[in-house]
Amino acid sequence: MDFAFDARTEELRAKLLAFMDEYVYPAERVAHEQRARLASPWDTPPVVGELKAEARRQGLWNLFLPDAEHGAGLTNLQYAPLAEITGRSPQLAPTATNCAAPDTGNMEVLAQFGDERQKKQWLEPLLAGEIRSAFAMTEPEVASSDATNITTRIERDGDEYVVTGRKWYISGAMNPDCKIFIVMGKTDPDGADIRRQQSMVLVPRDTPGVTVRRAMQVFGYEDHWHGGHAEVVFDQVRVPVSNLIGEEGGGFAIAQARLGPGRIHHCMRLIGMAERAIELMCRRAASRTAFGKALAQQGVVHNWIADARVAVEQMRLLVLKTAWMMDTVGNRGAHTEIQAIKIATPRTVVGIIDRAIQLYGAGGVSQDFPLAELYAGARTLMIADGPDEVHQRSLARRELKKYL
Repeated sequence: MDFAFDARTEELRAKLLAFMDEYVYPAERVAHEQRARLASPWDTPPVVGELKAEARRQGLWNLFLPDAEHGAGLTNLQYAPLAEITGRSPQLAPTATNCAAPDTGNMEVLAQFGDERQKKQWLEPLLAGEIRSAFAMTEPEVASSDATNITTRIERDGDEYVVTGRKWYISGAMNPDCKIFIVMGKTDPDGADIRRQQSMVLVPRDTPGVTVRRAMQVFGYEDHWHGGHAEVVFDQVRVPVSNLIGEEGGGFAIAQARLGPGRIHHCMRLIGMAERAIELMCRRAASRTAFGKALAQQGVVHNWIADARVAVEQMRLLVLKTAWMMDTVGNRGAHTEIQAIKIATPRTVVGIIDRAIQLYGAGGVSQDFPLAELYAGARTLMIADGPDEVHQRSLARRELKKYL
C-alpha cells in the first residue's frame, strides 16, 4: 500500500480544506443563529443552501459515490481523506457536499439495484441535492441488531404491495425535504431461508398511511442537522409493485451491500471528529490557567494529548488499509477489516472527545462548544450500523474458524 495520496486526491484535499476554512467553519455559528429564527426547527437554515451551491460550483459534490456516471468516480482510498475533512464539521460539511447519511447509502442502493424508472424519479433529484431521503429498517419491538428479526410486512395484493409496521430512529425523516423512504420488511416471513424473507420497497413520504409520529432524541439532542431520527408508522400503506428494489427476497443482501460503505464512511468522518477534538483540546490547554499553571503545562494534559494523537494515527491507518482492501479485493474480501474499524474507531474517538470535554469542564458539556454534540454522534456509532458486540461476535468466529 502506497501511503502517499495521488494527484487527484491532493487536489481535492486542497480545495476542500480551503472550502472548510472559507465557508464551512464561519457558517457554523450562522447556521445556529438562523435555526433559532426558523418557523420549524426541522427547516434547513438558508446558509446550508448557500454552502451546497458553493460546493457544487467548486466540484466538491457527490464525492462519496465511486460510480463515475453518477458521482465523482473516486475510490474508497481517494475518498477517505476527504470524508475525514468533512467529519471536522459533521453538522454542515457532509450535507454541504451532498455526502451525508442516510442519503449516501440510499443513493448507492438506487445506483446499484434500482431500475431506470426508480433512478429517474428518485436517484437523480437526490444526486442533485434537491430532496432528502430516509432508510427505514430499525424497529422498536425487536432486536434490530439482527435484521432477520424485523416484523414489518410487505404483502403483495394484485399490482400493489401493502406495507404495515412501525420503525424508529429513522434518520432524516423529520426533514421536510425528505420525500422518499426505502423500507425493509418481510415479503416471505415463513420462508426457509431467513435471509431471503426480506425485501425493500420505495415508499414516498406523502403516501396515505405514512405517519412520521415523533422525533427520537439522542442524549437529548434531536439532531436537526441530519433531519432528526423519527418514529414512523406504516399503516396499510399501498405502493405499486414497481416500487420493489431488486427482487423479492433480496432485501437482506441489499442491506449488507449498503452497510459496508456506510460503515467505513462513518469511520472516515470519525477521524475528522477526533482531529477537531484534539485541536479544541490544544487550544483550551494553551489558553487556560489552573492553580497558577497553564493547562498546557500539566502533565496529565500532556498524556491526554499524546495518547489522542497516537490513537488517531492508528485509526487512520486502519481505515485507510480497509479502504484500500475494499478497492482491491472488494467489500467481501475486506469484511474483517470493515468490522475491525467499526469496532475500534467509534470507541477510540469517544475516548478522545471525552478527554476534550474533561479539559473544557462545564463548557465541554454545554452548547457553547461542539464537543457534547460530537460525543453524542460518536457514541451513537457504537450502536448504529450494527452494535460493537455483533461485529465482535462475527470477527471472533472468523478468527476461530482457522483453528476449529
